[in-house]
Amino acid sequence: MKDSKEKVNAGPTLKEFLAQFPDDESCLQHIFDSRFGQGYKCPKCSSKAKWYRIKAQRAFCCGVCGRHIHPTAGTLFEDSRTSLQSWFIAIHMFTVSRHGVSAKELERQLGVTYKTAWRMGHEIRKHMAEVDDEMPLYGQVEIDETYVGGRTKGIRGRGAANKTIVFGMMQRDGQVMTKVVPNCAKKTLQPIIEENVLDGSTVHTDEHLSYKGLKKAGYNHQTVEHGAGEYVKGKTHVNNLENFWKHLKGSIRSTHIHVSKKHLHKYAKEFEYRFNQRENPSAMFPALVSQFPKP
Repeated sequence: MKDSKEKVNAGPTLKEFLAQFPDDESCLQHIFDSRFGQGYKCPKCSSKAKWYRIKAQRAFCCGVCGRHIHPTAGTLFEDSRTSLQSWFIAIHMFTVSRHGVSAKELERQLGVTYKTAWRMGHEIRKHMAEVDDEMPLYGQVEIDETYVGGRTKGIRGRGAANKTIVFGMMQRDGQVMTKVVPNCAKKTLQPIIEENVLDGSTVHTDEHLSYKGLKKAGYNHQTVEHGAGEYVKGKTHVNNLENFWKHLKGSIRSTHIHVSKKHLHKYAKEFEYRFNQRENPSAMFPALVSQFPKP
């Protein structure tokens, strides 16, 4: 057990961040080094020549043939006129926050328009989903679904109007995986389970009929009957996943107030990535500013 007084390293402090990335030039150099680096084979002349910075553009050129490469092409920074340092600051904010960052907060802290801040937030969330290394789940896996969003007055519970369904699978002491789904039908949920949970695993669910048949699919299926007030039966429960839902929905309510059905999957993936990095939060910022699609 960790000492309660032990400092949890959630990444670089603001002072450390500014020392490493004091301006746009340092940010661009970091992206270049992460994606290419000196010695990168020129796609035009095949030389491993030195690459030189082109000051008038976000680009470098081959010292042999003059071929240009643009480090931000194919990344979340492509086609953005917002400074790279502002992007890096926004990413830093996302990694040190436990409850997410609203567009209004980005607008205030970065001095950009709300439209720009909104777009930056969504691009960062999509990037988090790309960087998150989703692996098949195995062992003891909790499975549950939750309803997020609007509520028609007087209507509650499973199937409540104006809500969006988020389906989740969590490996105990491991990763969580979320999917926004159109419904909770068996034909919708079970293929997702079979695709992402290894055969032979023990899966824990509530009594929802859509989970019937998991034993035939090769799982050790254990259930608790929430409708009868049963939430724990020996080692069978979905309490860990319920806690994740509580944090996700509480953060949405407190930070974002409302999230549309169209974009909810991005917010779910943001919290999924943050949860999956809970044992090593200091790795989030370096990963997000270093892991990009291959050129």
